[in-house]
Amino acid sequence: MHLSLPKRVLARATTTLALALAMAAGTTGLLSGAEAHALPVTEGSFSFGGDEDDYISGGRSYAYATASQDRMSAFANADNGVISVSVDGANGDWWSLDLAAPSGEKLAPGTYTGATRYPFNEGTEPGLSLGGNGRGCNQLTGTFTVSAVEFGPQGYVKNLDATFVQHCEGGTAAARGEIHIENPAPPAELGLDLGIALDGTASALNGKATLHGTVSCNKPVRVTVAGDVTQVKKRDLIRGSFSTTVSCTPGTPAAWSGTAVPTGSVPFQKGDVEVEGRATATDPDYDQATTVGETVAVHLTRS
Repeated sequence: MHLSLPKRVLARATTTLALALAMAAGTTGLLSGAEAHALPVTEGSFSFGGDEDDYISGGRSYAYATASQDRMSAFANADNGVISVSVDGANGDWWSLDLAAPSGEKLAPGTYTGATRYPFNEGTEPGLSLGGNGRGCNQLTGTFTVSAVEFGPQGYVKNLDATFVQHCEGGTAAARGEIHIENPAPPAELGLDLGIALDGTASALNGKATLHGTVSCNKPVRVTVAGDVTQVKKRDLIRGSFSTTVSCTPGTPAAWSGTAVPTGSVPFQKGDVEVEGRATATDPDYDQATTVGETVAVHLTRS
């Protein structure tokens, strides 16, 4: 039975639902805590055609290229075992292609036979899925050959050259195509460095503890500095948290200051506290959060 959807938007929804189901089953290997971010392809082309009875192509030929104002995006999963490509044609067409190595393997040059529908392929099977424009296979078999592939960090696909053959619903009719991606060298990942000063203050007026320090970065970002403060005084366990946000520019450490409010009735006091700090920012190139942490003993003076 063919999976036929009347509207392009429903095709997008179907792909999203399949990915969500795969994530729930733990089969996608996407970045922990966040979906890998699909980045625009700088230079690429995608083309396919099929036999007259092929459901996906309908016997027609399709060709898209970034040089023709068609848009392409691509990302790899966390272990570089899967590459997912989206194509938005300037004419309104929409297609997606997934190429997956068997579970636990990195996608590498070579021919992958016996592929079944991604992301529902069994662990030892390669995965393949070509669909879009309201058309998709419920079941499929196929083969694909990777001639060249190179990855960067955070799901970045630097280049990919591959061909594929896909059969829907056990039929002999096939869709055949190729994908070519050439991106520049991947940007560096966001780097953060958190410094927590070893001195702070405890307010005699409101019992709050004020901490300070610096944060450094290799890209212009907004950084959230947060942390937990713990102090023991006369059998009292005093706790509080702080959070502040600062703008960070490469080459110049950004000063930060945060105030922790005690959670109970006992105020922070003069003496030593333990500060567990963390700095978090979103990498503007990869749309992924980067966090670094630091735990230090800070001496509070009364203010």
